[in-house]
Amino acid sequence: MSADFKSPRRWVLGGIGAGVGAAAAGGALAEPLTSSPRPLPRLAKADRNRPPDLAEVVAAARLTGQVGCVVADLQTGEILESYNPHAPMPPASVAKTLTTLYTLDTLGPGYRFTTRVIASGPMTDGIVQGDIILAAGGDPSLSTVELGDLANKLQKAGVLGLTGKFLVSDAGIGRIAQIDPAQPAHVSYNPAVEGLNLNYNRVFFEWKRENGEYSTTMEARTVGYSPAVDIAYITVEDRSTPVYTYRSDGLRDAWTVARGALGKGGGRWLPVRQPALYAADVFRTLARANGLELPAVERLAGDLPGDGVVLADSISEPLNKTLTSMLLYSTNLTAEVLGLNSTLRRSRPIETLKHSASHMNEWLRYRMHATNPMMVDHSGLGGASRVTANDMVRVLTTGGLNGQLQPLLKSIAMRDENYRVVKNHPAKVVAKTGTLNFVSALAGYITAPDKRELVFAIFTADLDQRSELDREERESPEGGKAWLSRSRRLQSTLLRRWANVYNA
Repeated sequence: MSADFKSPRRWVLGGIGAGVGAAAAGGALAEPLTSSPRPLPRLAKADRNRPPDLAEVVAAARLTGQVGCVVADLQTGEILESYNPHAPMPPASVAKTLTTLYTLDTLGPGYRFTTRVIASGPMTDGIVQGDIILAAGGDPSLSTVELGDLANKLQKAGVLGLTGKFLVSDAGIGRIAQIDPAQPAHVSYNPAVEGLNLNYNRVFFEWKRENGEYSTTMEARTVGYSPAVDIAYITVEDRSTPVYTYRSDGLRDAWTVARGALGKGGGRWLPVRQPALYAADVFRTLARANGLELPAVERLAGDLPGDGVVLADSISEPLNKTLTSMLLYSTNLTAEVLGLNSTLRRSRPIETLKHSASHMNEWLRYRMHATNPMMVDHSGLGGASRVTANDMVRVLTTGGLNGQLQPLLKSIAMRDENYRVVKNHPAKVVAKTGTLNFVSALAGYITAPDKRELVFAIFTADLDQRSELDREERESPEGGKAWLSRSRRLQSTLLRRWANVYNA
């Protein structure tokens, strides 16, 4: 099956893609035989070495569900080979490449986020005459380290107290309770999202057993800091299942954990559901350690004061570095914050995460010439997102010709028929991976041994198996690892095939 999309570049049918998965046309079998056919000539050596039809390669993978893939020449846009190119598929974290391009086009590669501490009035003898505001700047990578630096700067500026309130702002994004409600409540990769976020909106839960009882801590742990938090707490309960439960206790996250699941001791990250209050809680602790006692935090109602005085600020790394880290570690929180910030910068209203994603879909259609992207978020965590391999290749081609995207992607090892890494392989691949339960995706760029540049997308999904999972099964479903292994072997086979077949 061949793709037929158009774009600003020259997109044409080509290669063996025009015949993949289709029977030969013509009248060879349209009429009854009237004589014995001639014996077929022996295949030439070149024909005997011809790679198998792409449909045969897909079938050999024994992968349940659906497969869609496209490979094209990056410079000319020529479609070289495709299979189910127009099938809408979940992109999983490959969606982060779409968000990367959306953010780069909106903010620019050198953009930096600024988190500020603002005084609503002047300071007299070290006392702020008014409120102190922790003002969000939309920084997705803000950590306890940066909050510690802000507290140190206040001390150096001579701030000793205040006459008003301690407030926190959310930068106009509002609060999104979780990225994907279908995920288990306790998985750290599915936190809430706001304009002020800390430690990827995770809190570290640690437990130890002593004399048959458990002691627990909840900390905003990072390099050099481990302040305890008040915004979240956990209770050990006598049960075996469920392992975790969650509820909102007013302004706090209330967790319970099953005693039977804890063992002797351990730790894990839990998601934060009140990100701005979490960051303010940690900042208050760090300020206290620097001699500044702040009252309990309240949310700022309305806009920041126009005549406010900046007491301290924290400036993020350039956007390109943030994007590189996001693509490498596939951080969902970063993708959502960047996507929301980009929508906000374009003066588009943000009602829900899906609403923001719809603005990105619009941008993909008109700026990247995609035909029908259907993203429901910016990270790909939501299983309802859909994009075709055809559209993904189109977007990566349009976004890849200016050279901005490829340097941000991670290298993917080439493997042999036994799935062993081939060191120093002459073909080079940079791409983004994506994984959900019974969903696997890979998309990016291949530099063939002759330096020809290819762009590709591979989507696989068994949506029937995925739909049968209940919420708690989604963390580690039965049969999920074996299915994923077959999908990754197919991806490896296709990369090896394309690097060989389309190498001059």
